Amino acid sequence: MVDTKFINHCNDFDGFLKKSKKAFEERWQMKFESNAKLSEFEIIKTLGTGSFGRVSLVRHCSQKQKIYAMKIMEKAHLVKLKQVSHVMSEIRILDAVQFEFLINMQYFFKGNVYIYLVMPFINGGEMFSHLRMQRKFDEMLAKFYAAQIILAFEYLHNLGIIYRDLKPENILIDKDGYLKITDYGFCKKIDNSRTYTLCGTPEYLAPEIIMSQGYNKSVDWWAIGIIIYEMSAGYPPFYAKDPLKIYEKIVSGKFVCPPHFSKPLKDLLNAIIQVDRSKRYGMLKNGARDVKAHDWFKSIDWDAILYKKVKPSFKPKVVDPEDSTNFDRYEEIELRESEIEEFPNEFAEILLKT
Repeated sequence: MVDTKFINHCNDFDGFLKKSKKAFEERWQMKFESNAKLSEFEIIKTLGTGSFGRVSLVRHCSQKQKIYAMKIMEKAHLVKLKQVSHVMSEIRILDAVQFEFLINMQYFFKGNVYIYLVMPFINGGEMFSHLRMQRKFDEMLAKFYAAQIILAFEYLHNLGIIYRDLKPENILIDKDGYLKITDYGFCKKIDNSRTYTLCGTPEYLAPEIIMSQGYNKSVDWWAIGIIIYEMSAGYPPFYAKDPLKIYEKIVSGKFVCPPHFSKPLKDLLNAIIQVDRSKRYGMLKNGARDVKAHDWFKSIDWDAILYKKVKPSFKPKVVDPEDSTNFDRYEEIELRESEIEEFPNEFAEILLKT
């Protein structure tokens, strides 16, 4: 029996992707101009820390009701870790993407010491925290989240971008229970080419990355399989204390599904977590349609997910727009100051606001 509703969704979504790519390319070519200054924001508290900086909760000084998350990255640190090109790419992507389940950027600017990226504050917290508290998600909730990730990755892949760092820590849940994928530090615009960089989180790395083979969007489809497994089990399919042991398990491609996994879920995972890329779902002739049309997703109305018409079975507890209780507490660190601009040549591409 032909699922006309699914076919209509695919045709409409294909049309949307075509228009989106044109809009993205136009934005991508625009001047790299900052659009704010640090003095326009009040820093409230730290929301999280990472390898390349920290994220703080901030309030816009002239619009008190406007609350944002500000990513603050020290230029000296970025230069030392050779991450300047990655950060430039992240800013461009944050500035140009426009999709419901992807975080975007409201403001960006540079100071003498730091680079600042200002994004919407998604106050439901990280998926990682909720998964840790609930231990695992039931299949319906995992399916609801997986559908949003798939739509977001279809959008990115259509733009020629691979994400490369999918994991529960990089997925935020908003007050309504829907997702926002964040942190584009490992995103790369490769279009139809391949890349060879070893990057990502060990448990989520595709075998082709580990084996130093050229790769493309195949690594994102592998990661989607891993996160579906982790959401449903509470732990990833390939795990060990030693990263080298993790890599050995990944390259072997052998994993065991818990007994509570349904037959359709097991079948889907075996099709996506597939070492042979010529057999991996998402990489076959029909692309994402093979995954979206799989039996495990038969209850999903893709348009209803896209337009946020599905009522989530879980919503984070949020009191008000400034509520940060869904995030861990961190020690506050005073920002370093300098009277001169540090590393002006390395970050010259960012033109100052006039």
